Amino acid sequence: MNKSLFTNVVSASIFAVGLIAPTFGLPSDWSKLLQLTGLFALSGGVTNWLAVHMLFEKIPFIYGSGVIPSRFEDFKLGIKELIVNEFFTREQIDRFLAEAGSSRIEDLATKADFDRVFLGLVEAIEESSMGGMLKMLGGREALEPLREPMVEKLKGILAEIVDEDSGESGASEQLIGQIEAIIERRLDELTPRKVKDIVENMIRKHLGWLVVWGGVFGGLIGLLVGVLERL
Repeated sequence: MNKSLFTNVVSASIFAVGLIAPTFGLPSDWSKLLQLTGLFALSGGVTNWLAVHMLFEKIPFIYGSGVIPSRFEDFKLGIKELIVNEFFTREQIDRFLAEAGSSRIEDLATKADFDRVFLGLVEAIEESSMGGMLKMLGGREALEPLREPMVEKLKGILAEIVDEDSGESGASEQLIGQIEAIIERRLDELTPRKVKDIVENMIRKHLGWLVVWGGVFGGLIGLLVGVLERL
């Protein structure tokens, strides 16, 4: 038995006991006190149960009922804004791109064979019209002192290329646009029924406490009314 049903059954039982109590010799004042307590508790419990039910289900002729399925477009928009604004802000995207760019530089610098590039350049010079001049200057050995400066220069150029690529002004907007498109595509698959089920699964069991406290406070009000009538 769930909390809502249990609360309403207890409230109805108190009211019923108050109705039949005089037949068992209970004074009418005490009987009326039980009736008021049970009736007010039942009223509070049923009212709150109906309010919870109206969140998820459309009730004919009751304006505003079924608010969750009927406003599912607003829920979808809220979900999208929550994801984009909290998890994919411009600052977070920029930081991600910067970290990714740094990682790409390190990966490329590790994998790239700059010595091979240098040897290829030397071979190109040897095969060009400058080959004869190079031989006169001592051949390949004459270019060997240029190896280390050239390798460092190539690494620097590579780093600049990656930085420019990852730091483009439109990179963040483009990535955010792609993320929004993915989110919208997934949200478009939601139906009002699915939205209702998602929200209901998350909060309905907790909303049962509204019924419990509605019954408790209603019962206390009924008890107070009964006591005041006896004064």
